[in-house]
Formats: sequence, C-alpha cells, structure tokens
Amino acid sequence: MAPKFDVNHINPFLQSCISIVESVTQVKMTVGKPEKTDFYLKDSTYAIQVGVVGAMKGQVILAMAEENAKDIASRMMFGMPVTELDEMSSSALNELGNMIMGNTATIFSTLGILIDITPPLAVFGKDLHLKSDIEGLKVPMMNDGKEYLDLYICVVQDE
Repeated sequence: MAPKFDVNHINPFLQSCISIVESVTQVKMTVGKPEKTDFYLKDSTYAIQVGVVGAMKGQVILAMAEENAKDIASRMMFGMPVTELDEMSSSALNELGNMIMGNTATIFSTLGILIDITPPLAVFGKDLHLKSDIEGLKVPMMNDGKEYLDLYICVVQDE
C-alpha cells in the first residue's frame, strides 16, 4: 500500500502555486476540489515534474492542457505569441515549476520543515500514464471556473 500524503501539508503547495502563477501571469487562481489521482493524463498535456527531498520526499507535477501551457508561456514572456511549445516556451514553463516549488520550500522552512527540490523534468504528449509509490492528490487550479492547471502532489514526510 502506498504511503499517504498528510493533508496538513497541502497549504504551502497551494499558497505557492496561487501566488507565483498570479504574479507571473496576472491570472486569478482559485482552488478546485482535491481528489485522489491515478496519474492518467489523457489529453494533450504539458507536465512539469519536480522532485522533493529532505524532510519530505516525493514528486510534485504541474500539468496543463496544451493551450493553457501556451497561454501561460505567452504571459510569462510578456505577451509574445506562443503557437508551439518550443525550447523557449518550455524553458519559461520549467522556470514556473522552479519558482513554485522554490517558494514552497521557503514556506515549509518557516514551519521548520526543510526540503529541497530537484531540477524540473518536462513531459509533453497525450495519454501519459505516470506511476508513483506515493499516493497522489490532484488539486485543480481554476481560472474563471475552468481548470487552468492541475497540481499533483505525491509527497510524504520522511521518517
């Protein structure tokens, strides 16, 4: 049986995601209903995976539909049109993952929980099946009532 994520640790991830995305894209974010996940990303998805090490261990994945990924990258590049997820737009999106998770690590440090993050790994495609030994939680991050991106958290406190 997979180790379970402690829901008491969810807020730093959500706080960070909301503040960083709003800061770099000017898109107002709200939190949708969290649910357990099977890590099956059916549609054309851009996913950024960042590892967590230290007092906690696991993975966090920021997943977004292709069109939302293009929109976010465009906004991060000051409105430059993004018609494809090329090297430049991928670099911007990976930096978003770094910023969110770096800020999350800072929030956890103020709680006395010291974590570090690994460099981001991006995956882009359809019908992506991801597997984890840690139970995952999917938290939809909404804009105007629609899923804008999904935060997949599969992290446990190290014993």
